[in-house]
Amino acid sequence: MNLKHVTAATRRRTARVVFGLIILGGASCSPREAERRNTGSADSDSARAAFATSTRVDLTGGGATFPYPLYARWFNEYAPQAQVRINYRAEGSGEGIRHLINRTADFGATDVPMTDAQLRRVGAPVLHVPTAVGAVAITYNLPGSGRPLRLSADVLTDIFLGRITRWNDARLAALNPDRVLPADSVIVVVRDDDSGTSYIFSDYLATVSMDWARSPGRGSTVDWPVGSGAQGNEGVAGLVKQTVGAIGYVEAVFARQNRLPLAHLRNRAGRFVSPMPYEIASAAAQVLEREAGSMTRPNDYRLSLVDAPGPASYPIASFTWLVFAPTVLGEPRTRQLVDFLHWALRDGSAITSSLGYVTLPTSVAEDVLQRLDQLPTTLPREHPH
Repeated sequence: MNLKHVTAATRRRTARVVFGLIILGGASCSPREAERRNTGSADSDSARAAFATSTRVDLTGGGATFPYPLYARWFNEYAPQAQVRINYRAEGSGEGIRHLINRTADFGATDVPMTDAQLRRVGAPVLHVPTAVGAVAITYNLPGSGRPLRLSADVLTDIFLGRITRWNDARLAALNPDRVLPADSVIVVVRDDDSGTSYIFSDYLATVSMDWARSPGRGSTVDWPVGSGAQGNEGVAGLVKQTVGAIGYVEAVFARQNRLPLAHLRNRAGRFVSPMPYEIASAAAQVLEREAGSMTRPNDYRLSLVDAPGPASYPIASFTWLVFAPTVLGEPRTRQLVDFLHWALRDGSAITSSLGYVTLPTSVAEDVLQRLDQLPTTLPREHPH
């Protein structure tokens, strides 16, 4: 197989036009992997009108594809109870952030926290509200059966830096004494689209490795040192499945739903853990406990969960967020959104678990809601245009 090196130029040539759409109270499309769409500037009123349909819509949002199935269920369950209809487009985290900056939707959704520069472009305080906890899993294709592959932070980094090129490398063998590893080449598979999953994975590698932090660093698009590129979780999983000796990264819910082989990763406490709900939730709880004394504003939930402390913590975890600017949104719509979040993080938690997502730890969810309830009561009454 001729494996093509992934470059930034390759990614820029990739069309990113796939998206999903749900309209509460109307028709819905099935969730798909979606990439970033490049949209031209438009008047906020006309863009908002394009979002809506003849069905009455109270709130509009767009962005991350990872939580799409969860948000679809939440919005559909909530609509008849509260008489609030929410229109959401699954277009990718980058588009969710752009909606907020361009004021073309009431809220965005992202798996990638906004940068300080992006926050300044909004021109108003922005809240990052975590709605669930996600994770990135490492999947692989090795002959034979046996215990799950074990990987440490330094070994995983060197695989994706191209420094470990054979599966029977002495460092891999030392981590996996109960497995007979083949002499096959290590075939790295990466995302070549704009991806929140890539951001989380590269954030982890940059956190545990100074070499990775210097270059290529963290981002939703990465100049991978080695690797064959694929689009979406489906693309990475498909290429790994058909390539003996391949290793790649995918979103953990997708991995579990598709019964992919998953590596156990050594965490900061020295334990090998798998990307299961308890271990993923433990990462969030440990980071929030560590940060409890330092958070003074709601947008301080713009936190990285990678390489979390604690014996049970899975090391490549992340929040997924709804982002909105209350002073831009105005009091009536802000109240609608906050009321929805109260329902979602309490009554909607059973839906979260039933779909395979990881709910926020109860202490985290309650703290989020308390912070939302402390929003100023002097917000503008009407949405500014």
